[in-house]
Amino acid sequence: MKYTVVIEKGRESGYVAHVPALRGCVSQGQTKDETLVNIKEAIEAYIEALLEDGLPVPTEVGREMVQVEVSAR
Repeated sequence: MKYTVVIEKGRESGYVAHVPALRGCVSQGQTKDETLVNIKEAIEAYIEALLEDGLPVPTEVGREMVQVEVSAR
């Protein structure tokens, strides 16, 4: 399975990652690489918990990532 992961600079330090298709699936790390490793583990644990509870695993369908530039007034 493939999921979109959004990585953002943390407020104070490091990075924070979340998975839009998996509500509440969030992780963090000091570097982008560490954050990616951590979010992958979080995704695996999230999916495992869903399966154990007999719940459906969300799939990511029809997501399109675009960047929009706006000007400040």
